[in-house]
Amino acid sequence: MLDADFFRRWMTVAAASVDREAERLTALDSAIGDADHGSNLQRGFTAVRATLEKESPETPGQVLTLAGRQLISTVGGASGPLYGTLLRRAGKALGDAAEVDEAQLAEALRAGVDGVMALGGAAPGDKTMIDALAPAVDALPDGFAAARAAAEEGAVATTPLQARKGRASYLGERSIGHQDPGATSSALLIAALQEAASGA
Repeated sequence: MLDADFFRRWMTVAAASVDREAERLTALDSAIGDADHGSNLQRGFTAVRATLEKESPETPGQVLTLAGRQLISTVGGASGPLYGTLLRRAGKALGDAAEVDEAQLAEALRAGVDGVMALGGAAPGDKTMIDALAPAVDALPDGFAAARAAAEEGAVATTPLQARKGRASYLGERSIGHQDPGATSSALLIAALQEAASGA
């Protein structure tokens, strides 16, 4: 069973991953976006980490809702509302339970992904964060490692795609050949979930 401490650990590991990979995310974004994805997410997850240290949310749902709210208020561009929606919808789906199992987490993240698709209008294959998140959620019933592998494969698979949503879509065919930064950061978030589960 997964408690609030697990979800705090997930967000803390995610923040460390974003810190470590911020330059790479920004480099990816410089090719097909505003060159600020890494720095924006770094600011947001730093705020999430600080808020979780100050406040003590008591349930998994509260941890994710608080984290989502912080991302919306501190991350610029489209990624703040999108990541915020992912975590807030997932947190709301978990409700007030003190502990949840992996199946409940999978359903909650599916609700979050549905929220992101509704907000951004993106579907799998549009070269967005959905291309990492959707396969990860599908694979989650097989375990965290399977979800991580699916997310990482989904992110890499965005490289040959032409962007159909987001800033990169303005480039048309010039977006082909570049890995999507949002899918890449989404894969980091899922990798952090697996690391948190293994106690890393």
